[in-house]
Amino acid sequence: MIVVTGAAGFISSCLVSALNKAGYTDIIAVDDFSRADKNQNLYGKKIIQKVERSEFFKWAADKSSQISFVFHLGARTDTTEFNKAIFDELNVRYSQDMWNFCSANSIPLVYASSAATYGLGEFGYEDKHNVIEKLKPLNPYGDSKNDFDKWVLKKITSGETVPPFWAGLKFFNVYGPNEYHKSRMASVIFHAFNQIGQSGSMKLFRSHKSEYADGGQLRDFIYVLDVVSVCLFMMTDKPESGIYNLGTGKARTFNDLAHATFAAMNLPPLINYIDTPADIRDKYQYFTEAKMSKLLRNGYKVPFHSLEDGVKDYVQNYLKNHSYF
Repeated sequence: MIVVTGAAGFISSCLVSALNKAGYTDIIAVDDFSRADKNQNLYGKKIIQKVERSEFFKWAADKSSQISFVFHLGARTDTTEFNKAIFDELNVRYSQDMWNFCSANSIPLVYASSAATYGLGEFGYEDKHNVIEKLKPLNPYGDSKNDFDKWVLKKITSGETVPPFWAGLKFFNVYGPNEYHKSRMASVIFHAFNQIGQSGSMKLFRSHKSEYADGGQLRDFIYVLDVVSVCLFMMTDKPESGIYNLGTGKARTFNDLAHATFAAMNLPPLINYIDTPADIRDKYQYFTEAKMSKLLRNGYKVPFHSLEDGVKDYVQNYLKNHSYF
């Protein structure tokens, strides 16, 4: 059995679909299944059981020998939430419990970290373990992900029993199908598609730094189908255990993103620039770009979608028809 946490969410539901397409149907879907809009992400997918997040460890107590792999991608991901206790419970302690469960039962584990751990990028964007202790995330969400990464590395160096294979994946700016339920936390492409459809134009933040043009702020945007491809690679190939960046390795501007979205919708570009809100201006990232040499060095060879190709596929094959992957 393959366990996928956060299974009804954006990335995890795409992973379930990718597992199905690869022939895996013995999937245990773990989540809080109380939201009907999220549950649509699992409609038609082949799983053998849904298990409530709060019941998982009790459920798994006598089934560990049947579990061959765990993808722990479930988390509280709201970067505007500032209640640290929520992140401590869901992103740190639950993840520690999952790590200990996999360690005790010799189960391989892939878990979701985040590029939010890098903060303003003061220490660069290289996925070296020795930099993790220095990182300064900008919000409690990023702190929780970095706190767990640090805890994992201490476990590794302590000589304690660890999973036979493990990988933490630092997701950069992921976009793609199955994010309809995410509301304000959905990708910029999702919001751009809706803005353009309603008004024929879209809004981007104006630059407040002289070295960047308006809309010239840079992000590493990665298509969710590339993310789940890497997840499957981790399961089948089991490269060197460690914490890995997961972006494309090529930063693109928000202007590029906007033009790609207009092109995918067969509309002329019309962009309006608005001031970045004052309350987030000092924490706003102007540049993120994953250093991807570790993943490539460890054998991943599938090319990533370009921004233009990923946006075109997302818009034309999913957003236009409100389709799911």
